[in-house]
Amino acid sequence: MKDPNILPIIQDESWLEGHTQDIYKRYQRYQSAMEEIISYSGSILEFARSHEYYGIHFEKLRNGWIYREWAPNAHNLFLTGDFNQWDRYSHPMKRNYRGDWEIFLPYDKYKDKILHKGKVKVHVEADNGAYDRIPAYIRRVEQDPENHDFAGQLWFPETEFQWTDHDFSAENNKSHPLIYECHIGMAQEKLGVGTYLEFAENILPRIKAGGYNTIQMMAIMEHPYYGSFGYHVSNFFSPTSRFGTPEELKYLVNKAHEMGISVIMDIVHSHAVKNINEGLNEFDGSDHQYFHPGPKGYHEGWDSKLFDYGKLEVKQFLLSNILYWMEEFHFDGFRFDGVTSILYLHHGHTDFDSTEKYFDEGVDYDAVLYLQLANTLIHTYSENQISIAEEVSGMPGISRSPEDGGIGFDFRLAMGIPDFWIKTLKHKPDEHWDMFEMWHELTNRPKKEKTIAYAESHDQALVGDKSIAFWLMDKEMYFSMGVEQTNLVVDRGMALHKLIRLITISLGGEGYLNFIGNEFGHPEWVDFPRVGNDWSYQYARRQWSLADNEDLKYKYLDLWDKKMISLIDQHKVLKSEHAKQIYLDAEKKILVFERADLIFVFSFNISESYFGYEINVPTPGEYMVILDSDESEFGGFQRIDPSISYPTDDQNNIQIYLPNRTAMVLEKRKS
Repeated sequence: MKDPNILPIIQDESWLEGHTQDIYKRYQRYQSAMEEIISYSGSILEFARSHEYYGIHFEKLRNGWIYREWAPNAHNLFLTGDFNQWDRYSHPMKRNYRGDWEIFLPYDKYKDKILHKGKVKVHVEADNGAYDRIPAYIRRVEQDPENHDFAGQLWFPETEFQWTDHDFSAENNKSHPLIYECHIGMAQEKLGVGTYLEFAENILPRIKAGGYNTIQMMAIMEHPYYGSFGYHVSNFFSPTSRFGTPEELKYLVNKAHEMGISVIMDIVHSHAVKNINEGLNEFDGSDHQYFHPGPKGYHEGWDSKLFDYGKLEVKQFLLSNILYWMEEFHFDGFRFDGVTSILYLHHGHTDFDSTEKYFDEGVDYDAVLYLQLANTLIHTYSENQISIAEEVSGMPGISRSPEDGGIGFDFRLAMGIPDFWIKTLKHKPDEHWDMFEMWHELTNRPKKEKTIAYAESHDQALVGDKSIAFWLMDKEMYFSMGVEQTNLVVDRGMALHKLIRLITISLGGEGYLNFIGNEFGHPEWVDFPRVGNDWSYQYARRQWSLADNEDLKYKYLDLWDKKMISLIDQHKVLKSEHAKQIYLDAEKKILVFERADLIFVFSFNISESYFGYEINVPTPGEYMVILDSDESEFGGFQRIDPSISYPTDDQNNIQIYLPNRTAMVLEKRKS
């Protein structure tokens, strides 16, 4: 019988018993913080509404515009912009005792000056000098096409966007997430930046047809450098204007919801761009307003600034940012970037070779608490919201609730799985693939912590590396993908591409993620316009015409992905218990397991096919192949007859023909 006085994570994970006090202290800090928030604001939802106080708003009661900014160490603040011909000193702001500055602009006086799309900045005089800055809570930022300068933009459209997604529910998608990771700008085939509207019209139907139920959108928060992939954020409350207007982003989300697709954001609260002109760095003249002072506030590997999660105002800023995106744009949740860096003062730059590393002085407990509060806010807003941690250290309880002793995420990204595949493809010939290692890498996760499995994401495809398809087939993808062509490199590559994706989705987690275009084996890498490539968009796009071309083999991989996703969704494989291994033959490189009452059979053998291969199945009956990677419609050799059934013998064994480099899924025929 379990002790109700011991946190559930300790009861479920015996290896953590030596850290009972550490985990309990983690929980106590969370409890105390929640009590303070409730005492201070009434609820965490109200606590996370600083974006309704700061920034520029129209106040109906006072009949005018109010602008507020938190800048406790600044000497003077002045609002400037189109409305006053960019006079830096005509509109001084007043400071209160908390370090908040504000200015009120009455409607009667400014109705012809404070206009929709007007440009604004705030002139800040402080210890670091005098700078024109972009307001911290600004809702839109636009870049001047001539001088490339960024400025805040007033956004007061005459009519509000009319949402039609009131009946949409993300409940089913959250319980069985099939995630399509995408970047709006690089989603089109043209040599240029794609838009929200183009994505809604051209790409959403592809995602729906592919069977994915969730979109994970990158690079939504404004960032000054396009090539940062959206990870050097400057303006946290501004959807990037590169892709269109806020209303056009809302249109995209609304249309996705009409299709039954959830939309989650790749949110970057792990760091911020260090730029002074565009971002938050030294906003009030100090190096410790939003960020840690000195070296502690700088990430050398990312060349960016690090938030001080222990500061009340910073917690409010970040929590308000989360609530803003959920309320204003109807996002259904978040994938938190760089959680390992957030959790540790060393940002994960250590070997996690002992459990002490999860609780020693290297842990930033202010950051742990912030993530607990962030997840509480998300799930208080709606229990159907989804939160995913990009976390590689294996921090215990990352995807368990704070009440269980955890951090509160719904899922953790299984970052070890793509690393395993890339290392295997880079360093091991096929005949040396280790089936025991493969099973371990794909199943090594706590039973009560949910995981998003993936074979590759944007990380594996970024310039300097290659996608799985490109590792497998490389230059042959340029010359040998015709349906009438015979090429051993392509035959091997397509076979393994299908096997890798099926074994990852069926064995690796409780959710699945695919990066845009990789479902059909998109060739090449991802490289955004920059000096080094002469500002080319050649590799910052997706070539959908490859998958649509009936004369090319990309169509086979695309169809395989559709059928694979459909089977996984139909049988709710990701909601089922962990897979049970039935058979592993290290020498012949065969792996068989059961999950969701389906039998998954994989042969990674490079040359041998087996007649009458015997498999012991859990229950007696007659079994049929319901998915076969070797079918001709998937570019295979049609070596398996789909009409054959496989009855069990007295020992619950079936005998099958198992070709090399083939995967099949069998289901017991219903009587």
